[in-house]
Amino acid sequence: MTKDNLEFKTEVKQLLDLMIHSLYSHKEIFLRELISNASDAIDKARYESLTDSSLMENDREWKIKLTADKEAGTLTVSDNGTGMTKDEIIRALGTIAHSGTKEFLAALQSRQVKDNPELIGQFGVGFYSSFMVADKVTVLTRKAGSGNTKGVKWESSADGFFTVEDAEKEKKGTEVVLHLKEDEKKYLQEWEIRNVVRKYSDYIEHPIVMDIEKEEESKLKKGEKVKIKEEETLNSRKAIWLKDKAEISTEEYNEFYKHVSHDFTDPAKVIHYKAEGTSEFVALLYIPSNMPFDIYYKEYKMGPTLYVKRVQIMEHCEQLIPRYLRFVKGVVDSSDLPLNVSREILQSNRQVDIINKSLTKKVLDTLAEMKKNEYEKYLSFYKEFGRVLKEGIHFDFSRKETIADLLLFPSMNKPADTYISLQEYVENMKEGQEDIYYITGTSYAEAKNSPYLEAFKEKGYDVLIMLDEIDDFIATGLEYHGKKFKSSIKGEIDLDKSKEAEKKETKEKFKALIELIKDQLKDEVKDVRLSGRLKDTACCLVGDEMDMDPQMEKLLKSMGQDIPQNKRILEINPVHPIFEAMNRLFEKEQKSVVLEEYIKLLYDQALLLEGSKPKDPAAFASAVTRLMVKDVEKAGA
Repeated sequence: MTKDNLEFKTEVKQLLDLMIHSLYSHKEIFLRELISNASDAIDKARYESLTDSSLMENDREWKIKLTADKEAGTLTVSDNGTGMTKDEIIRALGTIAHSGTKEFLAALQSRQVKDNPELIGQFGVGFYSSFMVADKVTVLTRKAGSGNTKGVKWESSADGFFTVEDAEKEKKGTEVVLHLKEDEKKYLQEWEIRNVVRKYSDYIEHPIVMDIEKEEESKLKKGEKVKIKEEETLNSRKAIWLKDKAEISTEEYNEFYKHVSHDFTDPAKVIHYKAEGTSEFVALLYIPSNMPFDIYYKEYKMGPTLYVKRVQIMEHCEQLIPRYLRFVKGVVDSSDLPLNVSREILQSNRQVDIINKSLTKKVLDTLAEMKKNEYEKYLSFYKEFGRVLKEGIHFDFSRKETIADLLLFPSMNKPADTYISLQEYVENMKEGQEDIYYITGTSYAEAKNSPYLEAFKEKGYDVLIMLDEIDDFIATGLEYHGKKFKSSIKGEIDLDKSKEAEKKETKEKFKALIELIKDQLKDEVKDVRLSGRLKDTACCLVGDEMDMDPQMEKLLKSMGQDIPQNKRILEINPVHPIFEAMNRLFEKEQKSVVLEEYIKLLYDQALLLEGSKPKDPAAFASAVTRLMVKDVEKAGA
């Protein structure tokens, strides 16, 4: 019999070292993780046996068994699930095949996980939590349906290495044997095991059993007591989602949430309902309080766990929920779907569409109720998940207004950290205001103090401040109660239509100067025009109505995207003294070198105002210095 000595991958070594030396509290979750893995192995075997009965091996009583051996100092967690081959166990226990490994290791080194080691389940590395309480772990496993008794034995003392060798195993499934550290022997006590199972794994569908020593009357000698061992089920097993809501406490709901989500905080909201009629199903869904670290990763696993008549079919069923609600966790148990339903069938199944529509409506209705009746709780939720929810404006056309009603934004007329809804904005619009105005930016202070808002401030109009990169994308083309969204930094702004004659006269006055500026900056801008948005600032750069927002442009460029170069429009403020001075200089000398320098300075100034840098920073600095010297000389003359 050969024994292979293998080395853990680097990230597993780091993980084990951190787990053994950095995590001190809540060590009992190691048992939750091992029971959860055992339950998953049984679910997989049960599902696969629907189409291949040989996997059952005449063993139809699915169960997870816990065995505490006080003499040997070992705790064993065994299951009769799918089991593993030699290659599978090396792959599963020698590496971390998870997209968030680096993020997990970073989080593990921070206080976030040190104080809350329950988080480890979220990263798919639960097995390694065994080393928090054991100085050696032995795994004995055999693949279901292999037709023989040849299994595999895996063993490690968390010293950077593990061994794998052939072993005899009569029954299918996996046994994980923990050789407990001297100061962790409490996990061999019956009461301790009972408490941990009740706390974390009471809702596991399969029985979690243990041999319990009891006393009973002797059948041979009357009046004498004898000790016997009986197998006892430690968990209630009743699927919480099938219970009546009145029977379930808040604590039970919260514990089940932690079980399905691997989160360590309580959920923000519980949604538990039964649908009857064209489609019959039960749903127990949760809206989390905190955003998962990997929600924007492509590999993020979304969707509730799908059961059919209490048989788990799929852990993350994406077809049941739209992507913009991917933060929703929970379970859905259908009575209408076939037990052998596949991912391909799910994609075109009418019942799945009905469930999806029902769940989506229920979640959006629940969020609307939260916003109306529990505003502070909703605001906390929105600060975590608002950016994800906004995606629905683009991807779910039929529910665009419903989702728009859930959105919140800071605004120019409100203090920082105060949010308003679109309904509140529309209700407070000034007389004569036709559009919903917004500005994009990277911070509230920067956006609120932007020169692009000068005319709005003068008129008393409020402007929504949008700080997420996708905001301009979702606002473009959006209407709310018949009101269009209009960017304050794109397109023409004309808030005062009563002074048309005066505007016409001003345009005529500066016509020749504007043509000169256009000609000089023809390679930089696509047009030069008078501004309706500026009151104190000399000039600014704006885009056309349908141009890409500068924030989005910068984001895409930082991601290495090739963005076509869009020329901006230079807007000049006709009431600013600089243009009166430039116009006088132009009338005196049309080809003035000084005028040419002023035009360059104005364009560079406009670039700075939109958050870009001058084309030639050195030339800009030099020109500004020369002007300063002239002013100083004048003052000293």
